[in-house]
Amino acid sequence: MSEAVNPSPLATGRRKQAAARVKLVPGTGKITVNGREVSTYFCRPNHVIMVRQPLTLLELAETFDVVATVRGGGETGQAGAVRHGIARCLSAMNTDEWRSPIKKAGLLTRDPRAKERKKYGQPGARKRFQYSKR
Repeated sequence: MSEAVNPSPLATGRRKQAAARVKLVPGTGKITVNGREVSTYFCRPNHVIMVRQPLTLLELAETFDVVATVRGGGETGQAGAVRHGIARCLSAMNTDEWRSPIKKAGLLTRDPRAKERKKYGQPGARKRFQYSKR
């Protein structure tokens, strides 16, 4: 693979209400989220797999260290935000070879799904009060 253009860019990833600032540094593959190891920060194993997905897709899991700061949202939203930030960092570092496989996997697209608002006259966003005929 060709030489990286920008050695350690900063990127922002977002999902739901979570926003992550991600920095990639050449290293051994250590991922740190809010000062903690990724496997201790995210309790569910599928969240850890989600965070590592852009690096494993390009077979760079042991090439870069990831330093991420995440705020807002829940655990799933934060994991998605970190994944989005890592994907953006990788595409900024080497736009030629790395961007197309990341884009094909759909990792550069911000997930637009958000919580639907509660409507007036009903108990939730979609739920209706029980209809009583008599």
